[in-house]
Amino acid sequence: MPSAVDQYNDEELEDIDFTDIEERYRVELPTGFDTVVVVDNVPKVGEAKKEKLLNVIKKIFKDIGTIKENGLHMPVDSKTGESKGYIFIDFETPEQATLAVKQGNGHKLDRAHILAVNRFDDIERYTNTNDQYEEPEEEPFVEKEHLKSWLADPRARDQWVMMKGDEVSIYWNNKGDQPDLDHSRNNWSDMYVSWSPKGTYLATFHKQGIALWGGPTWNKINRFAHPNVKLIDFSPNEKYITTWSHEPFITADGEHHHVAIWDIVTGSQLRTFPIDTSAAGAQDGKQKIDWPMFKWSFDDKYVARLMPGMISVYETPGMGLLDKKSIKVDDVKAFAWSPSEHILSYWTPESGNIPARVSLLRLPSREVVRTKNLFNVIDCKMFWQATGDYFLVTVERAKTKKSTTTNFEIFRLREKDVPVDVMEVDPILEVTNIFWEPLGSRFALLAQEGTKIVCNFYQMVAAASAPTKGKKAGPSVGDVAQGVKLLKSFDAKGTNQIIWSPKGRFCLLAGVRAFQGEIQFWDVEDLVMMGSGEHYMCTDVEWDPTGRYVTSSVSWWRVQSDTGFTMWTFTGQQLAKQSVPLFKQLLWRPRPPTLLSEEAQKKVKKNLKEYSKQFEEEDAAQTKAVTREVLERRIKLWNEWSEYRERVHSDYLGQADVRNDIWGFDPDSTQDSLPAESLEEWVEEVIEETEEVVE
Repeated sequence: MPSAVDQYNDEELEDIDFTDIEERYRVELPTGFDTVVVVDNVPKVGEAKKEKLLNVIKKIFKDIGTIKENGLHMPVDSKTGESKGYIFIDFETPEQATLAVKQGNGHKLDRAHILAVNRFDDIERYTNTNDQYEEPEEEPFVEKEHLKSWLADPRARDQWVMMKGDEVSIYWNNKGDQPDLDHSRNNWSDMYVSWSPKGTYLATFHKQGIALWGGPTWNKINRFAHPNVKLIDFSPNEKYITTWSHEPFITADGEHHHVAIWDIVTGSQLRTFPIDTSAAGAQDGKQKIDWPMFKWSFDDKYVARLMPGMISVYETPGMGLLDKKSIKVDDVKAFAWSPSEHILSYWTPESGNIPARVSLLRLPSREVVRTKNLFNVIDCKMFWQATGDYFLVTVERAKTKKSTTTNFEIFRLREKDVPVDVMEVDPILEVTNIFWEPLGSRFALLAQEGTKIVCNFYQMVAAASAPTKGKKAGPSVGDVAQGVKLLKSFDAKGTNQIIWSPKGRFCLLAGVRAFQGEIQFWDVEDLVMMGSGEHYMCTDVEWDPTGRYVTSSVSWWRVQSDTGFTMWTFTGQQLAKQSVPLFKQLLWRPRPPTLLSEEAQKKVKKNLKEYSKQFEEEDAAQTKAVTREVLERRIKLWNEWSEYRERVHSDYLGQADVRNDIWGFDPDSTQDSLPAESLEEWVEEVIEETEEVVE
């Protein structure tokens, strides 16, 4: 029997108002679906492929969070038996659901299916949206603090953070004068502190995770929940941060992940990773941490990780594998990024008849830029120059059963076909480390010659400028080997570190930690030692970002006596020496790259003498101002003391009657009325003394 509604056609039904009936029989939908997301644009499959599709969806979302038991539901059309093209996923927490929307939305399943991920509650909310436009409520504007405000200091001063005991303090540097305290807190960090690469953020460590601070008032910028985190690493442009903890995340598949990568601005967790305990160096399921485990490209676009037989490169911000596959390199030992290009360098040892090999690979094309075969290799170490112009590889080979020889393979990245210079090192030298100049083409070498420590300075020279045999002008042929010129070689007794100034040219030779703390200040341009000093039991050396000052310190973490720091000029003049009980750490705040063009920088260097006069006048005025402040303070204290004496003396005189009542007499007037006594003093002086012996 037809219903009453069937008596009307569609046009007539549109004219009937059902709002009263809808309101009367409206069903309130249950809430609490904040952990459920809807994945749309999923392929429609039959019963045979249903399980396979669900496994693919699980794999996509497994690193985001834990999916509840029976938390995957794929509706099926009862008429066709196929799925309807969408899936419901129920996570453990609302935060995991939010992260699933951020990371899963837009994921390319295949050419025809790009996933659309939304929260279930959002779909219901959008469905019930009122058709009538309502003016949104305007939220009041809240201005955020300028995170780079310290760069606008009128005196262009730098900052440094110091940790002593449980106190963390940030100071303004005033050259040799007393520093100005900017901010201080007790228990600000449970372990240690760290600056981001450009100085925007200060990271503190806590049992719950990492916190970032910044701005003029040092408010909390963001925090990252990673229990008992021990190690962190910022990306070069401060977009991301990598954290490691021995306490793992537990994934939906029950895997233990110890490493997490986070977005600094949003605070969201991009991806977590396990530690491969089967890799070389692992013992009893425990692996020595080679940090940073994940290495960033210069522009934060890629982050790479070394795996057994491969290098896995992930593309930010989605953190998916580049081209969905790793770079397979059999028995790869180490890799490094170029500081200025998307070029990966890595080396592999000899295997059977296959020689050892150093390779340069360009991404994302995976084009091999250069390969160099090496023979009889024991070990290789890679060193990129700061601007990526040169790539140096130290190659260690067996000389005898007990001795080795070392030579350098130096790749010239800016020349056609990337030529490689081969430089032989004196066989009696055992190379310990290489240190590139930050803004230049020089590098320093530390080596051992028996019990003696030797330091060599080298300069890269263009092949065309290398002197020919018999040429009188310029350096001798012996000084130049394949475009590498030896500048100076000398005995560096008591040295195990070479620390270059951030601006280049100047460097420190220091004996830290296991050495006695001898420090030498060198000008590599003129090849002279400008000064020397000593900081006994020195554990750390830190340059300021301008290259004008340097601090040496003794940390309580390594030495429990005579802790504190000493500040020096770049020429070796000691400005201040401070003994600080329970001193742990001192770090200069980095500066971002200058915004001045190269022409503007050249203009500044050209007119440096004029600027120097201006700076000297400002320094003198500042010194006078400080002297004036001290004088004014002393005068103020003297005036306060004089006023206090007069006030107290006046009160004393006003209490004479009280003293008379207590004593029965006025002690002051009695003392004045006593008769004067005359005293005589006899002084005997021996003029002559004769001794006579009587028999």
